[in-house]
Amino acid sequence: MESKTKLLDQLRLTLRLQHKSCTTEDAYVHWVKRFILFHHKRHSGEMGAPEIQTFLPHLAVDGQVTASTQNVALQALLFLYRRVLKQTLPELDDCARAKRPRRVPVVLTREEVSRVLAHLQGTPHLMASLLYGAGLRLMECVRLRVQDLDFASHYITVRDGQGEQDRTTVLPQALERALQRQLVRVKVLHEEDLAAGCGSMYFPPRSEPSIHARVSSAGITYQKPCCKRP
Repeated sequence: MESKTKLLDQLRLTLRLQHKSCTTEDAYVHWVKRFILFHHKRHSGEMGAPEIQTFLPHLAVDGQVTASTQNVALQALLFLYRRVLKQTLPELDDCARAKRPRRVPVVLTREEVSRVLAHLQGTPHLMASLLYGAGLRLMECVRLRVQDLDFASHYITVRDGQGEQDRTTVLPQALERALQRQLVRVKVLHEEDLAAGCGSMYFPPRSEPSIHARVSSAGITYQKPCCKRP
């Protein structure tokens, strides 16, 4: 059990050094745990490609997971062996990935989007409008900071998006006044966070003044709202 704990710690450390997201870290650790438990808590260093090739069909047949979930499990194990345990596992180079069924995407019409937005108010309405108008992913919207919006040039800078890439997108002019009012509401918090060495977000996770854990003599550390990491 001790070696397994150390192995998971090494996995988390390597993921963070690779700047993987919180959700990726949680998913990879989950599938490594499942892999170890499936093989009766044997240490991963004592196993290899044959055990992985036994585990993956088990997920599909007995676990009835989707193709995308099975591929995430495979990527987690490949990361463990190649980046943490430093084993190449050439037997898995030609390992067949589970094929995802091709689906026709479901796209809402403008009228349907308007009806959805009509049921929202306040900050949720503003965030949903920004998701639709600027083409942001949910967490990209949640993580927006004050300096990410350029009202003069009407664009938004998305930082550390999918693939750890920055990009720019349009800032809908119809939302600029609402965003500026939101800025006024969080201005005090923004100044407090800057003084503490942290950036402030447009959409804090809670509405009360102490929405971020503050650094204090009690040992409380600042945390991102989207992540459990200290």
